[in-house]
Parts: sequence; C-alpha cells; structure tokens
Amino acid sequence: MVGRALDQATRFVAAGADILDVGGESTRPGSSPVDAGEEIARVVPVIEALAGRFPETAISVDTSKAAVAAAAIDAGADWLNDVWALKADPDIAALAADRGVPVVLMHNRSRPKAVETDVRLGSRYLGANYSHLMEDIAAELRALAVDAEDAGIARDRIILDPGIGFGKTVSQNLALINHLDRLKTLGYPLLIGPSRKSFIGKTLDLDAGERDEGTAACIAIGIARGADIVRVHDVQGAVRVARMTDAIVRAPADGQG
Repeated sequence: MVGRALDQATRFVAAGADILDVGGESTRPGSSPVDAGEEIARVVPVIEALAGRFPETAISVDTSKAAVAAAAIDAGADWLNDVWALKADPDIAALAADRGVPVVLMHNRSRPKAVETDVRLGSRYLGANYSHLMEDIAAELRALAVDAEDAGIARDRIILDPGIGFGKTVSQNLALINHLDRLKTLGYPLLIGPSRKSFIGKTLDLDAGERDEGTAACIAIGIARGADIVRVHDVQGAVRVARMTDAIVRAPADGQG
C-alpha cells in the first residue's frame, strides 16, 4: 500500500500537485465506516512515507476522528480535511486548535443511508431541502467557521468547502458551482471537490472513468467563480486547466501585462 501511494504521489507532485490528501475511510455514498484503529493503520505509514519523500509538499489527512487526526499530524500531516466540519467527534476541534493546523470545513447535509445507486453511473447521496440554496449554504458555512474560531482555531487557518455532492441534487451541485462567488463574501479561502462525481455522470450520462472533461469544466467555472483550491483525481489535466483559467481571470481589461 505504501509503495503504491508513493508511486501515485510521485506522479501527482511531478504533475504540479501542491497538496497530497490522504484518507483511510471512504466518504463515497454507501461506503462502510472504519474504526479509528484501522484508519490509523491505513494512513500513518503512508503519511510518514510521503513526509519523508516530499518535505516541500503539504500533506492533508482526510478524517473526522480526533485520534486519527492526532496520529496523522504526529506522522507529518500538515492539514486536517474534515467532511463533517469538526462535528462528528467532540474532541477534534480542540485538537486542531492545539496543533495549529489549517482545517478544511465542509458543508454536509448528506445522510449516510439516503443513497441512490445506479448500476452504471454509481451511487450518490440524495439531496436535502433548502429554502434558498446559496443563502442556506453560506449561513451554515459561516456558522461552522464561527464555531471553529470559538474552539480556538485561528481565522487564517480555516478553509471552507461547500460540499459538492454531499446532500445536493444534480441541479443543486450545478448551481453551487455556478454561484460559488456568493460564498466569497464569507472571507475564507474556498476549496471545491467536483472530481468525477455522480452529478457529472448524471449530466453527461457517463461512468466514472469518463468524467475528466466534465470535471475540467467544473474546475474552470469554479476557479472563475472564486475557488482557491481544487481537489482532483487527474492532477496533470487539472493543473493545466487551473493555470489556464487563472491566466484568463487575472488578465487585465486593457490586455497589458
């Protein structure tokens, strides 16, 4: 497992990845939970190896458990990426504050058992009800950030993720990307993770292995609307899309520069 992870990370870093995200428990719809001990056994050897091989590249641990986060940070992880935004474990917020690591807080209205499965297109979380999609997500992200700051996490250590694919319908995911700029007023960096998700498959009628072009479109629009970080599978393609999109959105109106 460690050898495969190092090989993959080597390709990712060579392609331009700035952050390596390591997780020991799947967050895919319908996946089974993993206990802390097993999760630690999965992630710590990988993180130790990555930290030794790529000291200049940030390593993120994707977990909602305080014990896993502590072990991962001890092993060399630099960031904490929590899909439940510090709400699944009562001890994880204090740990993050004590360690001073950047924390990704994800908006998540998904329900583990509310899953729709398509044999070809895969599983997806069913959408939740929103009074007004963007206003509701903004308000809930703001509350998550306030709670994190109240727990002692510095404001400049907080990154917000609107949770594409988690408790949103296909239409809601599309709208979220298109109107991502409405979340910039919250004043925190934004991370998005649309890569190969089922809403792309539903939109284009494609299975997971054919969604990189759809992912590229999401990345380009997301960056144009204000995303600062993108979480992807196809690093080389995503880096090229991100750099080109950045060049376009930063180009001055007078064409100089």
